[in-house]
Amino acid sequence: MLRFLTAALALAAFPPLALAQAWPGQPIRFIVPFTPGTGIDIIARTAGPRLAARLGQPVVVENRAGASGNIGTELVAKAKPDGHTILVTASTFVSNRSLFKNLPYDPAKDFAPITLSAWGTLLVAAHPSVPYASVAELIAAAKAYPGKLNYGSPGVGTPHHLAMELFKNVAAIDVVHIPYKGTAGAVTDLLGGQIHLMFLPIHVALPQVRAGKLKALAVGSPRRSTLAPELPTLAESGFPGVESDIWYAFFAPQGTPREVISRLNAELKTLLALPEIRKSFQAQGLEPVSSTPEAVRALVEKDLAKWDRVVREAKISPE
Repeated sequence: MLRFLTAALALAAFPPLALAQAWPGQPIRFIVPFTPGTGIDIIARTAGPRLAARLGQPVVVENRAGASGNIGTELVAKAKPDGHTILVTASTFVSNRSLFKNLPYDPAKDFAPITLSAWGTLLVAAHPSVPYASVAELIAAAKAYPGKLNYGSPGVGTPHHLAMELFKNVAAIDVVHIPYKGTAGAVTDLLGGQIHLMFLPIHVALPQVRAGKLKALAVGSPRRSTLAPELPTLAESGFPGVESDIWYAFFAPQGTPREVISRLNAELKTLLALPEIRKSFQAQGLEPVSSTPEAVRALVEKDLAKWDRVVREAKISPE
């Protein structure tokens, strides 16, 4: 009896360590707060089986879409912080705080970052009929005819929309926003010349650019993309600070033991460096990366400030 009591007291004194040593003790859930087929979903379903093989427990991908990702994200924020429920998400996780007044989670306080998983590049694409072939010419046209040019997006508050509003802010131009209900309609109208330009994911835009159906003006990355190294960045075009890449990352609920976070970080870093994962991600226009949890947290804080400013100054509110 005394031995049992001693063991119980020791476990109570060090619950996080005991939990970390027993982890994982059940299947792990990857919560994807968007529909199947998205970049986030591809990352989760590519990494999940390999992580399961390394940890000896199944990894189940659950799509909990709705409310611009807020439903699935809230689920993870309120989950037991034991390392068995993981959020696989993108930078909209951060920008949503600026868009929704009553967000049911705090991206800075309610989550423990694990690692970045990928970067997705957005580029500025225009219909071939528009009379400019560079960012400088676009700016000149927008300033000569304020409010006459327009751009499309998959909807209010999407990365495509926020990226253009950031660009408009830095370049001090007036370009009219035309929101669509999804990417397909916007791309169709861009290809048809009904709208003038748009920020598009590089893997969506490049096939159309190379077929001569669109023209690419610049990428919104801090560096040129390996998928299209011939395209200048917006910074090279005279607009530093317009960084509009979409980042992807893994998060656990706040309070998850540090030992579990460290193990997940190490395992995911190993997976993300595998050649087959790099090839799979790059086919979707994603550049696989990994990072420390601290680097993710710094990125969250930086983007919270950036998108708060953009949303406030552009007076954006979700539909």
